[in-house]
Amino acid sequence: MFLTYQAYPPAFSGQWLDLLAFLLLIAVVASMPITINSMYIFLIQWVSLAAFLKFGLFIEMVLAQIAVIVLLFKLRIQKSELFRLPLNMTMFFFVSLLSGVFYYELGGQTGPSFETERQAILLAALYAVAGYFLNQVIVSFNLRFVYKRRENYFGKDFFVETVTTLITFPLGFFLYMFYNQVGVMALFFVGLPFVSISLVLKLYYSTEKVNLYLQKAAEIGHEMAQRLHVDDVTDLFFEKIGEMLPVDYAYIFEPVNEQELEMVRRLDQSGTNMIPRMKKHEGISGYVWAQEEAICYSSRKDWLPFTKGFLPEDAESLLAVPIIRNKKVVGVLTLASRQKRAYEKSQLMIVDILCSSFAVAVENAKNYEQTKMHSERCALTNLYNFRYFDHLLHEEFAKLTRFERTSLSLILLDIDHFKVVNDTYGHPSGNEILIELANRLRKLVGGQGTVARFGGEEFVVLLPDAGKQTAGKMAEMIRESIANWPFNLQQSIEPGKKQSVQITASIGVATAPDDADDAMSLIRHADRALYVGAKRAGRNRVAEYVK
Repeated sequence: MFLTYQAYPPAFSGQWLDLLAFLLLIAVVASMPITINSMYIFLIQWVSLAAFLKFGLFIEMVLAQIAVIVLLFKLRIQKSELFRLPLNMTMFFFVSLLSGVFYYELGGQTGPSFETERQAILLAALYAVAGYFLNQVIVSFNLRFVYKRRENYFGKDFFVETVTTLITFPLGFFLYMFYNQVGVMALFFVGLPFVSISLVLKLYYSTEKVNLYLQKAAEIGHEMAQRLHVDDVTDLFFEKIGEMLPVDYAYIFEPVNEQELEMVRRLDQSGTNMIPRMKKHEGISGYVWAQEEAICYSSRKDWLPFTKGFLPEDAESLLAVPIIRNKKVVGVLTLASRQKRAYEKSQLMIVDILCSSFAVAVENAKNYEQTKMHSERCALTNLYNFRYFDHLLHEEFAKLTRFERTSLSLILLDIDHFKVVNDTYGHPSGNEILIELANRLRKLVGGQGTVARFGGEEFVVLLPDAGKQTAGKMAEMIRESIANWPFNLQQSIEPGKKQSVQITASIGVATAPDDADDAMSLIRHADRALYVGAKRAGRNRVAEYVK
């Protein structure tokens, strides 16, 4: 800057008021950037052009540097983004310097008279074009090597900046010529309409941004409606809302009663402890639940006095929205970002719409899961029913034929003399035994296989990738757990008298592909082992199928 001042001294003769007016105008224009695709476009070129032609390169450079500071102050950059200040100031410095030197080397002068010199208009136009192209080259360099962006540079933001530049440069010539005629009042007459137009453009693109958000929200709503499981709906909700907004942490709370909230899902890699429950009016989420209205905070110091303390220490911006279904709050969504001022008031409406779609999708998914469960489960024991088991068996056998399974074993169990138990102790007591047996089977088998009620007092266990020896050991463990531990009855025929019943079970085992070539043969051969090898041999034993 010092060398520039020495080489190209400003054409300035105490016009402090005029200079202050230019400074005020360029600061106002810089404070109204247009945001497109996360890029900020501020139209100071026309003011810079008029200032350059009137006062020379040094004054234009000073005004451009001030404009950059005003812009970044307006954007309220974070500490992690402070590098943008020297980066942008250096960028504008080189654009001003190189385009100005280019102008002077071609013979251009400060204070040209466009009325008498046509060449002056051409040189000024070349100066403007050179400044524009230098700016684009440096911006593209920064995007690729500093911000590491790989998307197409010639996007919508490039098109809008080019068009607005072509429109505003003639305005700079007009401002310079009008200023020479009427003085500093020209800045008012030209600047006021331009500032008004800038406000209109800013509002237009803000509205367009909101419309884009609304379109995305509608698309996300349709996608969530197509998911049939609650976890899938929630995963998609978190994924899409993270694509739309700067979300580092996300939490969903649901009421467990009239006065307490419970955190049911979270997107949080910070290792923060899970809080068990939160009362109404307690913390930010409790307040949102009680008031049924969304809130938005720009920084940590704003919300810290009200929080319950579960948010990570590096969280700054916060947005909390009630999830409402049928005029009732069914949950609270809390989003947080490490950036300050990450959320805008307009985004509350978008998130509110997404929450409504989320509530509908979750309710539909819950209804589907409940209906599916009722169709697949035994109402008494809550085990899978024969319908589900039959479908699963054919699926597993298909995997076996595709060599995706090494083996497939089936254990078929029948309670010995169960009719005698019902006749002696009553059918409610018989049901108690079936429920308790189902619980024992579920605990014993665990994740090794699938347990289902085959019908009446018969149960079946399907063990993928389990050979005959493994299946036989599992069957023996099941037999011992039934025979060695009595079943306690609460609903005996004799009122007020608790009884213990000792029962046994006969079990048949068959394994594919050794014992069966298809799914139904596997069931048939396990059933044969059960009745021929176990029942006829005296009951309370495990029998394996023998060809």
